[in-house]
Amino acid sequence: MSEMTYAQALNQALREEMRRDETVFLLGEDIAGYGGAFKVTQGLLDEFGPERVRNTPIAEYGIVGLAVGAALTGCRPVAEIMYMDFMALAIDQLANQAAKMRYMFGGKARVPMVVRAQEGAGRSNAAQHSQSLEAWFVHIPGIYVAIPSTPRDAKGLLKTAIRDDNPVMFIEHKLLYATRGEVPAGDDIIPLGQADVKRPGRDVTVVAVSRMVHVALQAAEQLQADGVEAEVIDPRTLVPLDVRTIADSVRRTHRLVIVHEAAERGGVSGEIAMAVMPEVFDYLDAPITRVTAPNSPVPFNARLEGRFIPTPERVAAAVRSLL
Repeated sequence: MSEMTYAQALNQALREEMRRDETVFLLGEDIAGYGGAFKVTQGLLDEFGPERVRNTPIAEYGIVGLAVGAALTGCRPVAEIMYMDFMALAIDQLANQAAKMRYMFGGKARVPMVVRAQEGAGRSNAAQHSQSLEAWFVHIPGIYVAIPSTPRDAKGLLKTAIRDDNPVMFIEHKLLYATRGEVPAGDDIIPLGQADVKRPGRDVTVVAVSRMVHVALQAAEQLQADGVEAEVIDPRTLVPLDVRTIADSVRRTHRLVIVHEAAERGGVSGEIAMAVMPEVFDYLDAPITRVTAPNSPVPFNARLEGRFIPTPERVAAAVRSLL
């Protein structure tokens, strides 16, 4: 094990996969000499050169379109979109091209590409640079959606995503880049569709997404002082979703709280709840509860933004209401 930041873990995954497979290349805005807006690609230009670490114009539609074409012709591109919000400009290429090709060609076409994008609030980046939009991509058949919360998961899932023959939307939270954790040396692959129990418990299941995993773990610490043991589960991927791990937990705890930073309406909490409901309905002792952001644009003002983002206190209060 080595301790490193989330950003360093992603960098290591990219470096190892580019060394392993010469068809892997990177493209995006300022990813070469500058190392990317969040320094994830720092140093890769020196090792792999401008053919495999390509700066692009500010043209998200073109970035993802280029990745689709490259994937169809035998490469494994990893495209970076500087902010998740800007995926609105590239959604046609991802949803109507990348996601549909394999199905429309009867499995004969492969689209092995990854789109990395950064989401989330907490930096006063205002409403156009702070959204959590994972639910958009969960709704599109033909795309996998990975959303790791720790350095180890970030590295293991990115390596898996690059090797997969289908398009993967790889979502990173901006406030996670500086977080630290242990990462195994070598080829530590994490399969898509395998959730992780971050903290075992017996009284309530808390399913949390992305940075909210850390918020849920803080809430579990607060609840521990009251004698309440919360089990915290990180789905790690939203497509495919590991329903079995979540359902097995709820059958033991009889309660479920789902936490995400995205707005409540149309968020993945509703999909997770309905996915597990047939498995757990007879075991529930209380309604499924969700803790989310409000149905509002993300505020620029730091104090308002702090009230917008779910907190450990809100998660703990939701758990206490079920008990």
